[in-house]
Amino acid sequence: MNIYVDYDDCLCETARAFTVIAERLFGKKVPYEEVRFFNLQDSFELTDEEYELLMIEGHRPEVLLSYEETPGASRVLNEWLDLGYDVKIITGRPFSSYEPSRRWLDEHGFNRVKMFCLNKYGRDAFIKDSDFNMELGDYYRMRFDFAVEDSPMAFRFFNHLPELKVLVYDRPWNEECLLPNSNYSRVVNWNQIREMVFD
Repeated sequence: MNIYVDYDDCLCETARAFTVIAERLFGKKVPYEEVRFFNLQDSFELTDEEYELLMIEGHRPEVLLSYEETPGASRVLNEWLDLGYDVKIITGRPFSSYEPSRRWLDEHGFNRVKMFCLNKYGRDAFIKDSDFNMELGDYYRMRFDFAVEDSPMAFRFFNHLPELKVLVYDRPWNEECLLPNSNYSRVVNWNQIREMVFD
């Protein structure tokens, strides 16, 4: 069994943390339940300059290390690993955040899972031939049976896998999106994800 797992808002509560940061930096008080857009610039109604500052603050090592784990995530991933499943964390985080992101994983019980920074949008300065960066060509050669993802913007990266079962982690910014086909299922927690993979 090969399983793709997204990082932010699947393993940790990134958007919840950003609501606190946006209020602290700019006085933008947007409850988590009202974060309606995956693009946080739109959700918090930020200028380009404010959005850049938000991203810089949210990716500082000490801030990344403070994010709360999504309940049940490490327990389920470790159960899969114990069964011999191949689990990969594939994130759109820039490679500059790799070290604190890896440390967070290690400190929260994900130390056996390999993490890759996928250069999804071609914006990241890139370290060639590293063991944690991945270009799209490398990603498209991978095969997965299941994917756990929260971002509708990432769905297009699954088009090359017609049999893939995509478990869409229910979040405010994806509640109104139409799921592409019957291979996509909405899930509300890691217990449900576990049940669907073992079904």
